[in-house]
Amino acid sequence: MKRLQVWMPLLFSVVLIVGMFIGSALRQNVPGSRGIFNSGKRSVLQEVMDLVNLKYVDKVNTDTLTEDAIQAMLAHLDPHSVFIPASNVEEINEDLQGNFEGIGVEFFIIDDTVHVTNVLSDGPSDKAGLLVGDKFLKVGDSVVTGKSITGDKIKSFLRGVGGSKVQVTVLRNGKQVSTAITRGTIPLYSVDASYMIDTTTGYIHLNKFSGTTYEEFMKAMETLEAKGMKKLIFDLRGNGGGILTEATDIVDEFLDDERLIVYTQGNKSEKMEYHCKRPGLFEKGKLILLVDESSASASEVVAGALQDWDRATIIGRRTFGKGLVQEQYDLTDGSALRLTVARYYTPLGRNIQKPYNKGREAYNEELAERFENGELVNGDTVSKHTGPAFKTKKGRIVYGGGGITPDVFIPFDTATFSSNVYVLFDNQLFSKFIYIYYEQNKAYFDQFKTPADFARSFNDTRTAWNSLVAYASKNSVNVQNVPDRDKVEVEKRIKTWLARQIWRMEGYYEVSNADDAAITKAMDEMKK
Repeated sequence: MKRLQVWMPLLFSVVLIVGMFIGSALRQNVPGSRGIFNSGKRSVLQEVMDLVNLKYVDKVNTDTLTEDAIQAMLAHLDPHSVFIPASNVEEINEDLQGNFEGIGVEFFIIDDTVHVTNVLSDGPSDKAGLLVGDKFLKVGDSVVTGKSITGDKIKSFLRGVGGSKVQVTVLRNGKQVSTAITRGTIPLYSVDASYMIDTTTGYIHLNKFSGTTYEEFMKAMETLEAKGMKKLIFDLRGNGGGILTEATDIVDEFLDDERLIVYTQGNKSEKMEYHCKRPGLFEKGKLILLVDESSASASEVVAGALQDWDRATIIGRRTFGKGLVQEQYDLTDGSALRLTVARYYTPLGRNIQKPYNKGREAYNEELAERFENGELVNGDTVSKHTGPAFKTKKGRIVYGGGGITPDVFIPFDTATFSSNVYVLFDNQLFSKFIYIYYEQNKAYFDQFKTPADFARSFNDTRTAWNSLVAYASKNSVNVQNVPDRDKVEVEKRIKTWLARQIWRMEGYYEVSNADDAAITKAMDEMKK
């Protein structure tokens, strides 16, 4: 339960912010003097705001009052209608666009120093000669060391308009190195990993549905087919959703003819159907879809369509249960409103939105309730379904309301850490250790040429554990005498996170999947 509590805020924020954007992803400008918000007279809310501004005894921040009023109003609607402050709009839109303008590095701040932990291959920093392990001293004329430096500050220094230059000075092997970096478009990849598990089985993990997702997916599929792929494990675990049309384009690659993929309809939105419109790249090969409780929105569109048409075996746990469609409207001050305008329905007519009539707090806690009532461990059952039942052409019973129930259940891993081990992950100590350990032993790790080679041959996790114990102790965290089960689990993570450090997410998944219950079950299902 502790593990679920630790990840719940991040999990729900991803589902709420990214997954809710299942609509057309069109950002429409709010009209000025006339339009959908102009009723011809001032609203009572505007009258009150004007009176407060003109007459109130003390000075007030009307922007804060306005935002609070909007939030209070939206609280009476569904949980996915949200106001986005102007300061957050750019970052959220970048994630959905699938790119941003910058220099292409990942970094950690360790001991008041910004360390380069990853350099995007063929990106601006790579072309300028930056290396993993470089330490930023200056960006332009600004010194970026010391206690005042933060992640947000360094991002603001490094990001800028594509094509503009930024001069940086780094410390490398005890020497100062200066170079100019030309900022460019940095991709935010949707496809985390795509590789061949065996000679005929491909694997793709997708983390979201952004503006570049379908293009990335097709490149991955074509590469895997060129390597002999006949069967596919498509992993949408943890995918909070995104742009609807990216999801329907992907489903189109799995279904033949002009089959219905999904349709949307609302009180003020006409019914809109999304059908297959082209010959698919993988209409016949065996297909398994992996989902879990954080697979939401557009992920559920994919799962619902493939399940309704008996096209894929769904493995995992019941999905989040978001069946609402949002559109985003830009507001005059740079903020935005994402408003639910319709519901979506699977080909059989299922709406899988879970109830939200008990308020947002209860809605936010629904995943924790699944753990409390044993569902995440023991599986969903017919008796727990309150939504209507539907039957596929092959006679399978599927349900509306509350997400997509998988065909094959995989229990949630209930292994919990002792409190000291949790501290390693709460404050990024573990992540920083992985980077430092890699840097200290880079010559050793260079012998592993591929993630598969690393998965087979790297087994010296006990030495790494001992180094972690020493590193944690220097940071006032004692993990010397934790239970053996904690050591075993942490050593597994050392291996997978080192793979991520070396090969990014591709390496992480390839190494992690070697010991993944859902992957093992999927491979068994492939043999049937």
